[in-house]
Amino acid sequence: MATASSFARRLGAAVREVSLKKGAGGWYGPHMAAAERAVLERIPLVDLVVEVRDARIPFTSAFESLRQRVCSHKHMILLNKVDLANRSLTEKWMKHFENQNRLCYGVNAHNKDNIKELLSIVRAKIKELKVGESTYTATVMLAGIPNVGKSAITNSMHQIGRISAAEKGKLKHAVVSPQPGETKDISSYKIASHPNIYILDTPGVLSPKIADDDSASKLALTGTVKDSLVEECKLARYFLAVLNSSEEYKHWENLKDAVDDTLSLNSREKLMAGCHTDQKRRRQYSSDHTQDITWLRKSQASWLGIFCLQLI
Repeated sequence: MATASSFARRLGAAVREVSLKKGAGGWYGPHMAAAERAVLERIPLVDLVVEVRDARIPFTSAFESLRQRVCSHKHMILLNKVDLANRSLTEKWMKHFENQNRLCYGVNAHNKDNIKELLSIVRAKIKELKVGESTYTATVMLAGIPNVGKSAITNSMHQIGRISAAEKGKLKHAVVSPQPGETKDISSYKIASHPNIYILDTPGVLSPKIADDDSASKLALTGTVKDSLVEECKLARYFLAVLNSSEEYKHWENLKDAVDDTLSLNSREKLMAGCHTDQKRRRQYSSDHTQDITWLRKSQASWLGIFCLQLI
């Protein structure tokens, strides 16, 4: 019987093979390379860089190019999708980053209270960076790998920030897509007045050099890599294997044998039925395969915990 780690290796190897392809067969083409250059060139020009990561894979979802280019005092790590992550582990990750002198906060881009608190944190950080300046206009840049929710955060901060400032005028709207790679250009949105603060929404950038198969499999499962580049069968098998690696999930009788190399017809039919009927209507991030757990939680909520792929 195959284990979650063996499925992870298979999926990860397939993803890393795709990463080496050029042109339409891979993801790091000329457009993404140009986007990465544009993002890195703006770092010296902005007041604060907010690196958005996925709360379920806080380490793997790092934007590696920022590591040597952003000073700790103007770098904030934002763990998005905390609603899909284990709260206790998220808090541990936040403390871990703070111990590295990185301001860190967890957020659900669709939660107004989270966004209001995020706006307060950003304003306070900008005020700290601009100490001694009576009047100023500040710029904050959101950066990160694809599909971590940068555009969703941008829209929420823009909308709530403008409403809080009682500003009139038409709101802008960053394009949000369940598939990675939708944002093509860097765009500016106002999020605060008195002082004026603008946020830059940027394209997601994923390096073709992924550290290992385990990291690659996690990136694929959380929707960083386009579905069209990875076999759905490998994704489904890995996902079910991860579920069954927990004792809680083993109570779910229809999935107890799903980690076998060949999925049973019964399990496969239930998986596809759940994904296509329930998830198309209800999931917030439709390319994000960890959310296929929702159709299970609805039936057996007491057996299922919050999904997390990366421990600390």
